[in-house]
Amino acid sequence: MVALSLEREAPAPRDRAARAALTSRALVVLLIVVSVLSLGTGAAGLSLFGMARDLISGEGLSQRDQVILMDIRLPRLAMGLLIGAALAMSGALMQGLFRNPLADPGIVGVGAGAGLGAVLAIVLGGLLPVGLAALVGTHLVPVAAFLGGWASTLLLYRVATKGGQTSVATMLLAGIALGALAGALTGILVYLADDTQLRDLTFWNMGSLAGASWAKLGASLPLILPVLLLSPLLARGLNALALGEAQATHLGIHVETVKRLAILGVAAAAGAAVAVAGGIGFIGIVVPHLLRLATGPDHRYLLPNAALLGASLLVGADMIARVIVSPAELPIGIITATIGAPVFLWILLKRRGLGGL
Repeated sequence: MVALSLEREAPAPRDRAARAALTSRALVVLLIVVSVLSLGTGAAGLSLFGMARDLISGEGLSQRDQVILMDIRLPRLAMGLLIGAALAMSGALMQGLFRNPLADPGIVGVGAGAGLGAVLAIVLGGLLPVGLAALVGTHLVPVAAFLGGWASTLLLYRVATKGGQTSVATMLLAGIALGALAGALTGILVYLADDTQLRDLTFWNMGSLAGASWAKLGASLPLILPVLLLSPLLARGLNALALGEAQATHLGIHVETVKRLAILGVAAAAGAAVAVAGGIGFIGIVVPHLLRLATGPDHRYLLPNAALLGASLLVGADMIARVIVSPAELPIGIITATIGAPVFLWILLKRRGLGGL
């Protein structure tokens, strides 16, 4: 009787596939709706209704409206979609690799290294030679953040790899140590910063899409897009890793290759996302959890759906950040934390069977 009841409760693979396909279609519709609404949201007063009316009447958009749409809202929407997808898929990759639902891109040192790089650029950027400062220009902070994230990831990888074998446990512990060291160095630099630099540091750590531009999109796209397109190829390996490394090896999975590709992919995608948008939390943790509740742990569906839902959530959070204190703008990290933290707590309670509290 118990076995029969368990069979009835456990969804069949065909049911899970159908549910995942339905979820994917719903997420595509959600992404389209959120994207359209985002184009009509902002403090400038340019609405979707107004744009549609001007286009239908044959007048076309005024020069002001074209600038708002093409140079502000469209690049901001594209950046939000790209960064949200990158953070969510990076979280799903890390949770699958570490077999831990609390894992996120910060485990491989991306956040700590990128934060330290950004702080170095903000506080000590004025000490750069004039020629180098002119060459980097306004991209100094994103470039420093990206290089910091990559350097910390490569350092962790070297520490955790011995004899061609990468220890996930060692990487986790080394990541904690590296995060503490980066935090200490950041604290020293914050102590040395002046008032203007402290303000820049505060806003960078909170994250924002306010500085979105086609130039930043062009810089981050070559790093993020290949990871989004190729990560689903790791789904079979991540599914096998859920059984353990030994079992995955017996199934014909090259475990070290899966580890290496996942870590480098997260370093590229999350590093580029943090570099251009600052610190945006909870997307990488909450999105994979929500999708596991909806469609199960199969990474063939989890990875692409995570990209879709992460993009929608970040663009939605950006819309809230733009209108909640209009004409001013809240840092988007505040919105994602305000929404993400209660959702995450609800998920934890539900997993413990306390969802009714």
